[in-house]
Amino acid sequence: MIRIGSTVRKSWNTSTPSVFEYMTAVRNAEVDVPAVYGRDDQGRQVTEFIPGRLAIESDPLTRSELSRIGAMVRAIHDASAAFVPAENAIWETAIPAPNSDLVCHNDLAPWNLIIGERWVFIDWDASAPSTRLWDLAYAAQAFTLSPHQTPERAAQGLSAFIDGYEADRELRASLPETLYQRAQAMLDLLTGSHRVGREPWATMFVDGHGDHWRAATDFAGGHRDLWKAVLLPAR
Repeated sequence: MIRIGSTVRKSWNTSTPSVFEYMTAVRNAEVDVPAVYGRDDQGRQVTEFIPGRLAIESDPLTRSELSRIGAMVRAIHDASAAFVPAENAIWETAIPAPNSDLVCHNDLAPWNLIIGERWVFIDWDASAPSTRLWDLAYAAQAFTLSPHQTPERAAQGLSAFIDGYEADRELRASLPETLYQRAQAMLDLLTGSHRVGREPWATMFVDGHGDHWRAATDFAGGHRDLWKAVLLPAR
């Protein structure tokens, strides 16, 4: 992947036409998404370069900022719900979703959020059919449930994120268990890929991602009662 002027160029995949169609539909629904410009003379995909810094490289996000990101995820999901992909659409995603209610980004995480004059999610290549719950659980876990903080602080961030999303009671009730299941799915991908040499996840496993997702899975699973308490407070 390289930047050329105000554009980003990277490999064209078999799924790129479907991903571009999806990104355009979300953008046309007035959600801020990188503009897509097609294919260059070297066969690479061309998208808009978004100035700013990655959220993962920024100061710890405040509750207000986490709520803002939760609202961004909700806007993407609502726009996605109106998108009907072509019958011959091709998608490439490493972790199958439990269902296919709508097309999702599938990697809404701090390493894909640009913070600057605009706050924009980038890297849409893993887009594929999924569910609100599965995609929301991944995003919420990635942004709020770092095992390098106390469970209580994580719970406060999780509450702010889900409040920003304006999740209904059904989603809130399902999230504590799904937060764990989605982290476990990522760990399973890395572990299984390491076992059979499937790249790039095999290398990622030994470069620290395996340890990270093992800790993240334990953290998400070990405090499900706390997540439930903050997401569904006693009436």
